[in-house]
Amino acid sequence: MDAIAVKIIKDTPPRLFTVFDNYRPPVYLITFCAMNRKKCLDCQHVHNAFREYCLEAGRLGKASVGRYVLMPDHIHLFVRLSAELKLSIWMRGMKRYISKKKDSDGTDRVVWQPGFFDHLMRSSESYIEKSNYVFMNPLRARLVQRPEDWPYKGEISELYMP
Repeated sequence: MDAIAVKIIKDTPPRLFTVFDNYRPPVYLITFCAMNRKKCLDCQHVHNAFREYCLEAGRLGKASVGRYVLMPDHIHLFVRLSAELKLSIWMRGMKRYISKKKDSDGTDRVVWQPGFFDHLMRSSESYIEKSNYVFMNPLRARLVQRPEDWPYKGEISELYMP
């Protein structure tokens, strides 16, 4: 090893290596909407396409999707991505996949609002609080009498928080 490499390693704070050894990618709460909040997402075809995309990403080790709720005009989901995958690329792929599947069922293709809202989960308490809020969304929107009756929700993977 040359002298420069030894100097860099010697002067590196010892905690730096343990931080990266224990690194776990963050969990995000994502919300994205149909263009002009068009009510076109609360159907079995969109639900199936959403689940297919998320399950394939999980199978490939790219993303783990936790709880989610598909509302008539928007979608909430919790996701943890692999370190090499960018959130914007994954979301672009999801929107494209759902649109193509929706288009193939003979109804209008979903047109999405540009972008999405993301919120970084900082603790397990925050995850539980936001997850419960998302779970109650169909009840607050008066779509069901009980939140568990809403058919377009679920959890694909358990997302553990520190």
